[in-house]
Order: sequence, then structure tokens, then C-alpha cells
Amino acid sequence: MRMNPYITYQLFIGLKNETTLMVGKLGEFYFPAGLYIYTGSAKKNFEARIQRHLSQDKKLRWHIDYLLNSPQAFVLSVERFVESECKINQLTDGQILIEKFGATDCHAGCISHLKYIT
Repeated sequence: MRMNPYITYQLFIGLKNETTLMVGKLGEFYFPAGLYIYTGSAKKNFEARIQRHLSQDKKLRWHIDYLLNSPQAFVLSVERFVESECKINQLTDGQILIEKFGATDCHAGCISHLKYIT
């Protein structure tokens, strides 16, 4: 059985209309309509993690779950990478709207793993 070389993924997320959402323990935040990129990783069950994000039927566990649970949000595409989550995130342009989103345990200096594009 061949090992999956990927450890990092990016979800390209469209938000049809602006919305305000409670994001777990981070609190309530305003999300303008537009395009977002979320960078995440999984060392085990990589494809299962992506499928979980794409599923509508899940327990809200990670910050990204709260955004994807919104009826305004939809995943446009997924990209996969062999490089580390933080390296890919730091190479991704975009505006940080919510500090610590998806990055509460980050030790590489990432302010957020969710970026707003337009």
C-alpha cells in the first residue's frame, strides 16, 4: 500500500453573503462575503479529514467547522501539499480577519490559518 505524501491542504471557500458566526471559544466574528483560504493538515487519515470538512453532517470541533457549517459557505476547491501547514500558510497571500483561527497551537508565527482574499 502506497503512503499518501500529502500532509497539508488548503480549502478555497466561497461565502455568498456576509455573516456573523460564533467560532467555538474564539467568540463571535463578522465574515464579509467573498473568497477565503483555510490551510490545515493531517498526518493520519489525510483524505478522511478533507472529506469530513466537505461533509455537512459533523460535530463542530475545529474553527473551520463553524465557518463551513454556515449556509452561506461552500468549498470551491481543495489543494494538497507535501510541505508543512505553516510554510504553505505563510506563502499564501490574504488578509487576516480573525487572529488564531485554526492556529491556536501554531508555534511557527502564523497569526491565523484563515485568510480573506476578496
